[in-house]
Amino acid sequence: MTKQLDLHDIQGNVLKTYARQDFTYARYILFAIKTPAMGRQFVRDLLPLVTTAAPWARPGDDGEKMPKPGATTNIAFSYHGLKRIGLPERSLHSFPEEFSMGMRERGEILGDTGSSAPSYWDAVWNSKDHRVDIWLSINGQTKPALEERYAKIRSILANTNGGVIQLCGHRGENGAENLPFQDAGARRDSKGEPTRKEHFGYVDGISNPFFEGTLTDPSYVTGAGKPTRKSPESPDGWAPLKTGEFILGHRDEAQELPKAPIPRYLSYNGSYLVYRKLHQNVGSFNRYIEEKGKDLPDGSEEVAAKFAGRWRHGAPITSYSTKKEADRFVAEFAAAKKAVAAAANQVARAAAKLEYAKLASKFVGFNYQNDLAGGRCPISAHMRRANPRGALEFGVKGAFETPGALINRRRILRRGLPYGESDESSNDDGNHGIIFMSIGASIERQFEFVQQQWINYGNDFKTANDKDPLVGSHEMVAGKGTGRMIFPAEPGSNKAPYFCSGIPRFVETRGGGYFFLPSLTALRMISEGIVDPS
Repeated sequence: MTKQLDLHDIQGNVLKTYARQDFTYARYILFAIKTPAMGRQFVRDLLPLVTTAAPWARPGDDGEKMPKPGATTNIAFSYHGLKRIGLPERSLHSFPEEFSMGMRERGEILGDTGSSAPSYWDAVWNSKDHRVDIWLSINGQTKPALEERYAKIRSILANTNGGVIQLCGHRGENGAENLPFQDAGARRDSKGEPTRKEHFGYVDGISNPFFEGTLTDPSYVTGAGKPTRKSPESPDGWAPLKTGEFILGHRDEAQELPKAPIPRYLSYNGSYLVYRKLHQNVGSFNRYIEEKGKDLPDGSEEVAAKFAGRWRHGAPITSYSTKKEADRFVAEFAAAKKAVAAAANQVARAAAKLEYAKLASKFVGFNYQNDLAGGRCPISAHMRRANPRGALEFGVKGAFETPGALINRRRILRRGLPYGESDESSNDDGNHGIIFMSIGASIERQFEFVQQQWINYGNDFKTANDKDPLVGSHEMVAGKGTGRMIFPAEPGSNKAPYFCSGIPRFVETRGGGYFFLPSLTALRMISEGIVDPS
């Protein structure tokens, strides 16, 4: 029987996708610690504001569930920050090498070269005077709630008398270069309602890994757990991943405890956070898909879908290979969702929920076993690279105990929101992109492996050194891209494959770092200076 996690001890952003729970405004703030004692006081004073993973009450709920706050707060530390706040040397030396080195020093591995090199990053990451020690996030249901929480944090900061300083140097709108924070938030439609689209027009955040020990609805395992050998559209086709893939101190897919810093309660229920500010070259993307789409039946939308692995409204292209099929499915899905809300009685609602669940399973519950050649979803598509869903078996039935044996240890929890404004007329300049965050028990085994081996190298997918078409670090020569991708033809179709060449770099890094997300217990230990590895 799976042991229930202590959700009151785990930071909320590890388990909660805030944007899905109506926290559509975000602010990310970076700090430097000048004196260790004031650093500890700052953390101690922030503790009452830190949001845990404990469930929130819904209207009409009874019991011990907490009411949903207007804003959330979470905190993490760089290796340098843990050193500055006074962690013992023995504890510091027990952290993994990639974390102690930091993102900048791992740039060659990550593809942060060329226009993504640190010299192009926001100034806050390039200061000669201060290094980033503390990362802090605020997510708000409303802008006033976010600003109220920010004001509270500023008052706590003032009490350190300069012992902790807020770092400036974030890029903003209209050429601003020295902002004291990075804002982000859901993009909004013409009526001001939040959407789930990022700047290239894709619906984002459709699914995230499902793992043991949470209070998440078990039906969400479909498409989000690890694949089994049963139908991918049924819950039996997926099993929860082991908790230790994402949270330290728990068994992982190797049936081991992940390597963790000492003492035990410093790392237990903690995790690692990767934070990246990614600029999106919207103009280049729109021009490229328009040009390449001229020779395809579904035009630029087909190119966009082949690049991502989903049509821009989210329907998986491996299941719905034409835009007409995909549009019909999405319309049925939307109608089913409305039918649930409009059901007149309990019986009607139950029937509507059942129909909605069937369509939802098609939206997320799929694999590539009937599309191994990539005739529908190219093998190099972004989504297929980031989560191959068992396809790395390459059709060898029963080659491994489970079809996900080669990928289950590479899964990551994705968090983040778009920043800046853009529209169809936007060019590559300006300030628009996505704040990408990943959470996992190992930066090297999860985020770095996926980024290096699957995003920026194609050998595992039998595509040589071709990179991910959307987020790969394509080299630019004389202003022209050198990326390439093949859209294979479906076997037996008598059609020729379609070749995309000259793909430019659509996404460029503008900053980021590696951070440790302690549990609430560990935060108290850090704030009191009582971490003892002996």
